[in-house]
Amino acid sequence: MFKGHPKGLYIAFFANMGERFGFYTMMGILVYYLTSKYGLSGSDAGIIYSVFYGLIYGLALVGGIVADRTRNYKGVIFIGLITMLAGYLLMSIPGFGLVFTLIALFIIAFGNGLFKGNLQAVVGQLYDDKKYSHLRDSAFNVFYMGINIGALYAPYAASGIIGWFIKKQGFERNDLLPSLIHKLKDGIITTDEAASLQHLADKVAGTHITDLSVFAKDYLAAYSTGFNYAFGVAAITMIFSFVVYWIFKNKLPDVKKTKADGTTEKIPEMSKEETRQRMTALFLVFGVVIFFWMAFHQNGLTMSLFARDYTVQSVNSGTYLLFNVWSLTAIVAGFYGLMTLLSRGTKPLAKFIGGTVLTGSVIVAYLLYKSFPSKNPFSPELFQPFNPAFIVILTPIILGIFAWLNKRNKEPSAPRKIGYGMIITSIAFTILLIGSLGLTPFSQLTPDSPRIGVGWLIGTYFTMTIAELFLSPMGISFVSKVSPPKYQGLMQGGWLGATALGNQMLWIGSYLYERVAIWQVWLVFIILTLIAAAFIFSIMKKLEKVS
Repeated sequence: MFKGHPKGLYIAFFANMGERFGFYTMMGILVYYLTSKYGLSGSDAGIIYSVFYGLIYGLALVGGIVADRTRNYKGVIFIGLITMLAGYLLMSIPGFGLVFTLIALFIIAFGNGLFKGNLQAVVGQLYDDKKYSHLRDSAFNVFYMGINIGALYAPYAASGIIGWFIKKQGFERNDLLPSLIHKLKDGIITTDEAASLQHLADKVAGTHITDLSVFAKDYLAAYSTGFNYAFGVAAITMIFSFVVYWIFKNKLPDVKKTKADGTTEKIPEMSKEETRQRMTALFLVFGVVIFFWMAFHQNGLTMSLFARDYTVQSVNSGTYLLFNVWSLTAIVAGFYGLMTLLSRGTKPLAKFIGGTVLTGSVIVAYLLYKSFPSKNPFSPELFQPFNPAFIVILTPIILGIFAWLNKRNKEPSAPRKIGYGMIITSIAFTILLIGSLGLTPFSQLTPDSPRIGVGWLIGTYFTMTIAELFLSPMGISFVSKVSPPKYQGLMQGGWLGATALGNQMLWIGSYLYERVAIWQVWLVFIILTLIAAAFIFSIMKKLEKVS
């Protein structure tokens, strides 16, 4: 996978992996944290979530401008890593109010703005060398997979820490309790809800609770503090990224490089007309991807709420293989063992290792399957690893398909892949729409309302992952290829800025979630992504001309 690529790609791969671990920890549990600790409604938590994710990407414009002006991309990345680490450390401190949390979230977003776009720009600079330029698209696929290896384990680590801490306080975790506890505190709990609270309190405490008020205070403190500790794990992975980058950053290109005569290399200039054409094409693509990210990042908002409110809370032993960190790791490892075993031209030793890994993975998965009980409860954030797991599995398949098409001169251009990605996204939400038909509206929801199987969400994540691989790494590659040299950081910031605008509109999903039938929420995203797809295909010739 790394064959033929410059060594700098390794450094960017691992530096990004640790940072993305923290990012996906936030993505998996932030909404649950805001609603449980502070008693916010889903729509209010959605506004904070939207603003935070908007700033995560929008501030990349600031980071890009700073790096372009100073021509010190690597230094700005370094400062970004330190800033994000400080933010995660603040999030890990329990006992503070909502304002403190909002300040910590802003610090994380600001650090990410300095880091993310400029790291992507530096990866693009690696492939400005003609020796590597033909590998640019595949490089961003590999880089993107590094993002998702970190993302794969973040929700498991967060869930494990949260469950461990709650159990240490003498309780079992139950995600239905916080909302009932806040209703009790606010004096708006109904008789039926009070009965449900009593039943769940007795269940998680393992004994009959005589004073619900005392239980509510103790349980909510244990529940929310567990989330703080999970944010602390994200801080640890940020330290990993920081150390990797600090030690090996000399492997990355430095655009401030000085020639032998003491002068600084000049930035290549383009004509005003060519610059205008390229910038126009880039902004047209930015306009399209706004709607992709608005839809895609519902996975941490409305789809997370859907997992909590409408999806079954336990699965059989076979399905639980997908929700257990060790069995899912065995499945991913077994897939790569199989790929190695079946690959043409692979050396005998590599085939032997691949076969050994495959056999070992099958054995581990089988033993775990036999050890699981018939009914296995799981927390809703454990849907989050499916997207990164599917990316790790699907990346070599998608790359192989594109390489096969490339040899036959039939590989779609990057803009065309983006258009296909939008269509596939609409298909993903269609799956979820079908699964949501007939479900109780949120306003009428009770603990006993019907729930659907996990397959609907898993199928949606699988399809959305295919769309993401068509769109996101190809979009980053397109930006690095088309950007005028003097605006590389700014244009990577522009790509992330478009993501920010999409994230700023995430709240629309959570707003609709509480007010209309669930299937209608997904219909909105189907319509928006199809409109965006139609638009990008209408301007395809203009985009392909500059790329």
